[in-house]
Amino acid sequence: MTYARYVALGDSQTEGLGDGDDIRGHRGWADRLAEQLAVANPDVQYANLGVRGRLAGQIRDEQLGPALRLRPDLATVMAGMNDLVRPGFDAVAVASALEDMFAQLTASGACVVTVTFPDIGKIAPLARRLVPRVLDINDRIKAAAARHGVIVVDTFPHSFTTDARMWSSDRLHASPLGHARIAAAIAHAIGLPGSDDTWSVPLTPLPPAARWRVAGAEVRWVASFAGPWIYRRLRGRSSGDGRVAKRPELGPVSSPPR
Repeated sequence: MTYARYVALGDSQTEGLGDGDDIRGHRGWADRLAEQLAVANPDVQYANLGVRGRLAGQIRDEQLGPALRLRPDLATVMAGMNDLVRPGFDAVAVASALEDMFAQLTASGACVVTVTFPDIGKIAPLARRLVPRVLDINDRIKAAAARHGVIVVDTFPHSFTTDARMWSSDRLHASPLGHARIAAAIAHAIGLPGSDDTWSVPLTPLPPAARWRVAGAEVRWVASFAGPWIYRRLRGRSSGDGRVAKRPELGPVSSPPR
């Protein structure tokens, strides 16, 4: 199967944070997937509407209409993590926003792919109390996807998805390796020529770290990332304030960086 028009909807993961920077630009799994699509069809057109910090309802309200106007034959939807980590998380509202996107995109004729969330308690131990939310929203994502024929890449069962090497130092965004695996997983899920299941192969285990190193890493993470994130929330600010999509219109896929 080849695709002619690919549109990515989502938040910072779709924008590509963790794979590049604001100076050189962010590549990310959606760019990487588009590059793989271009191998199968060099004429493929690609748009990325993802904006960091966006909640599921905002993604639906801001990105769904533009996505439909682009008439994609392939669309990816990744949303909900920014909701999940906030106080007052409403799983029903998040699932409703996702289902609205699934319903309208599939009704337009697009093949739609979505992704569940990994066990964030193993990525950031201080987030263990949020694991029931992850399990709840993952079940809702899969149920909504089944109702609309949406393809699901289920990350939770795979232990490698919580490996530190899959995540950038902020533990919120995938590392380049993590983004590459997400792209490979979606390519395999849609049966892209040349794709296979090697994305799911576990990473070679690392030797266990000393407890003092683990404790020190937790302190540094709180000071460098968790603390500033909480401060922004208390001020009602978002990392995506004033930002727009990096590829709001369909365009040709550029060659990947060497």
